[in-house]
Amino acid sequence: MPRPALSPIRSAHWLVILAFAATVPGLGCQSQEAAGPPGPHEASTLAAAEGASPPPVASGPRIVVLGDSLTAGLGIDPAQAFPAQLERRLKAEGYLATVVAAGVSGDTTAGGLRRLDWALSGDVRILIVALGGNDGLRGLPVAEVKQNLAEIISRAQARGIAVMLTGMEAPPNFGRTYTVEFREAFHELAREHRVTFVPFLLAGVAGEARLNQRDGIHPNPEGARAVADHLWPTLQSMLDRALTQ
Repeated sequence: MPRPALSPIRSAHWLVILAFAATVPGLGCQSQEAAGPPGPHEASTLAAAEGASPPPVASGPRIVVLGDSLTAGLGIDPAQAFPAQLERRLKAEGYLATVVAAGVSGDTTAGGLRRLDWALSGDVRILIVALGGNDGLRGLPVAEVKQNLAEIISRAQARGIAVMLTGMEAPPNFGRTYTVEFREAFHELAREHRVTFVPFLLAGVAGEARLNQRDGIHPNPEGARAVADHLWPTLQSMLDRALTQ
């Protein structure tokens, strides 16, 4: 499998930013996970509070992005976050599908797994798994991260949902071994579960000051558009088959 498309300089810059964020309260590290899957009212309230969209009531094919603050569009208008930008690309290309931004700031892979059933309500055809950044910031065990992601993928596939897995990087402050194992876990999952794989969600955006907010972690509107542009070719390759099932 290909490795993340980052130059050594930009990769190092991104990892230093992540290491800094891990030491500063409020920079993507806050936990807002529920003890179990939220009920309909809780889900709507939580999603609204985090800038995420609850599953729409209208019927029709859905593409769900299960993620954290990057998906929720922390610090920018949710309409400028990358899921909304993907939906505009869909409409422009004539695809009749809705993109659901199931993003909760501070969420980990465990939190994403707990709210998976809520996120997959309705006629979901594609699941984009964009989790792992907060796990890496906290130095959570790689085996647990991998198991959570494997369960998310397996449960989606059992419903006949096509899965796109996006990789994430861990900061260097937990040591090179952890950083490498964390990265490799995503590659291994893609091979083991035969899912469509994007090695690094923030390729071309991480470490680029002009594409990020002042915290150096969360994309600004231009950066979110770059993330959508990065994901679009891969998503487009999945669309025709997924939407005709």
